[in-house]
Amino acid sequence: MRDWKASFRAIWIAEFLAITGFATSNPILPLYLRDLGLGDTAALNWWTGAINSASAVALAVFAPIWGAVADGYGRKLMLLRAMIGGTVLVGLLALAQAPWQVLVLKTLQGCVTGTVAAATVLTASLVPPAEAGYRLGLLQMAVFLGNSAGPLFGGVVADLAGSRFTFLATSALLAFAALIVVTRVEESFTPRRKSGSFFKNAMPDFSPVTRSPALASLLLVTFSVQLANAVVGPIMPLIVLDLAGKGPAVASLAGLIIAASSLAGALAAAVVGKVSARLGYGRALVGCLAFAFVFYLPQGFARSPYLLLALRLGSGFFLGGTMPSVNALIASLCDRGRQGSTYGLSSSVSSAGAALGPALGAAVATGLGYPAVFFTTSAILAGTGLAVGSAVRAKTRMKARD
Repeated sequence: MRDWKASFRAIWIAEFLAITGFATSNPILPLYLRDLGLGDTAALNWWTGAINSASAVALAVFAPIWGAVADGYGRKLMLLRAMIGGTVLVGLLALAQAPWQVLVLKTLQGCVTGTVAAATVLTASLVPPAEAGYRLGLLQMAVFLGNSAGPLFGGVVADLAGSRFTFLATSALLAFAALIVVTRVEESFTPRRKSGSFFKNAMPDFSPVTRSPALASLLLVTFSVQLANAVVGPIMPLIVLDLAGKGPAVASLAGLIIAASSLAGALAAAVVGKVSARLGYGRALVGCLAFAFVFYLPQGFARSPYLLLALRLGSGFFLGGTMPSVNALIASLCDRGRQGSTYGLSSSVSSAGAALGPALGAAVATGLGYPAVFFTTSAILAGTGLAVGSAVRAKTRMKARD
């Protein structure tokens, strides 16, 4: 078998390309809906929130199912399913003629994609246990780098060639990513086939959570972090449009701001993933949540897109630093034979946060204005940080008594 490091490098590159593709088309969705005839701000906010939420709900429902299938039939197969399914469905978005068609296709996309969870499970099963935390941090770095490169590239493409072409670019990147996985990744995990039909084996396995209260708590943290991130993200182009006016390059500016936040998150994934083991994953998580709050709160007072850009760099770094610590803690708690199910559940609660976030953001923006969206996110981060900090202090006191 090829060296596991070579397979990991291939997974890293493929996931970077896949996330770049998704991030190329996702940020221009509100602008695409505007091109399809949604000129009213309230309607645009509603459709943007509904489409992103529907996609995330579908992903939340199907993630545990695909996780169970991964444990029974192989992890590489699940990554290919996500990438090839995305290739087809995102390509079809370029042909949409009405908002409801975008809604249907994005919902189907949520049903069959989920490359991050699939790549995480494959990586966790591929690398030695001692390398898991570091390699999962590097994989998270690929996700953030893709989310950084994609919006910037997508904004420029949308300004130069139109919104429809960005979906075709995403489809091409996903197809190339799938080709890399097929030809360059060898799976070290031998699936343990279960008795019964495929549909019986695809039933979600909730036993990892019921057996470990600590794992259940980590899933709640994952939900909160993703919720905080998703409240602002989908309507960021509209916020930039409100701050910058209807300039000729507003899509590029929105892409730059989103890319800067993701680039900072990529740097954090590498840094935090490397040092959090020495600091303690719990302490690193609390610190990242606290500083993310510090940088998020002033964004509600920003009146310039460039000030917003500077603040997004700070919040992106510290929010990006949360997930390497969470993923490393999950890896240390879950059974290797149930990694698919465990990370499937993690992806499900993450997607649930991503589903609620856009709807919450759209409702807050419509009812209270765009600044209130940042204040809402700050409140979520503060509450999560206080809860995690309390748990870390309680654990420290217990160790001191022992």
